[in-house]
Amino acid sequence: MIMSVNIVKLTSIAISSLFSVFIYSLSSCSVLGSGQDWEMVWSDEFNYQGLPDSTKWNYDIVGNAYGWGNRELQFYTAENDSNTFVDGKYLHITAHNVYLNGFNYTSGRLSTKKKGDWLYGKVEVKAKVPGGRGIWPAIWMLPTDKAYGEWPRSGEIDIMEHVGYNPDSIFTTVHTEAFNHSINTQVGVGTYCPDCEDRFCVYGIEWDEGQIDFFIDDDLVFTFSNSGNGSDEWPFNKPFHLLLNVAVGGNWGGANGVDDSIFPASMIVDYVRVYKKNDR
Repeated sequence: MIMSVNIVKLTSIAISSLFSVFIYSLSSCSVLGSGQDWEMVWSDEFNYQGLPDSTKWNYDIVGNAYGWGNRELQFYTAENDSNTFVDGKYLHITAHNVYLNGFNYTSGRLSTKKKGDWLYGKVEVKAKVPGGRGIWPAIWMLPTDKAYGEWPRSGEIDIMEHVGYNPDSIFTTVHTEAFNHSINTQVGVGTYCPDCEDRFCVYGIEWDEGQIDFFIDDDLVFTFSNSGNGSDEWPFNKPFHLLLNVAVGGNWGGANGVDDSIFPASMIVDYVRVYKKNDR
């Protein structure tokens, strides 16, 4: 059962924590139309064994030195099959309670930057998320060239985020200069998905000049529209790349602490597929 709840800009509601703007109210879902003509332009089906395909994936580790801006607790490793590996069917991104380089946890963060960068299209990732207090898996996109400046000016597209202390919910959000969590104006939805830790769901977007539609299992859960007011509200007219990661702790994921009994904790990915409309 999937039900979506709108998260809108809040100006009159007291904010008790950084991400407490996620206010729940039930609304119906629309089903993705089947009439679109899409052509696959990039994919990883994970039908091989070993480390992730280096022609498609990078290890994003540069932020280890400063906690990635979210006070996260993990050290992201590179070419370490205990954190990122493919078993012939699935990609596993696994967080461990292991001490390394001053951090009490290790994990994996992959990106397609300069190996898969897209302006508009459809992105689908079939994945099963880990649970437990303190875990924070995400499927998301960042601008490849930061044409409008550093975050949040050039935008962020959060296709899926899950915080383990909130086990029945998936969050989809956008961040821009005008709409972002640092000023409590981010926009998105929290979707009631009580079995998301137990089964694979398809998380995706359809993105064009006018809007970004967000889907879970073909259910439309959120639409962010181009206001026409420029890059402060719509920086999504430049190429973006994809990221997959499992964070530990942080401002949001660690808001209720970390339960060390949950490790190892893995996000398991069946496939990643990117499509363009045939008329592009």
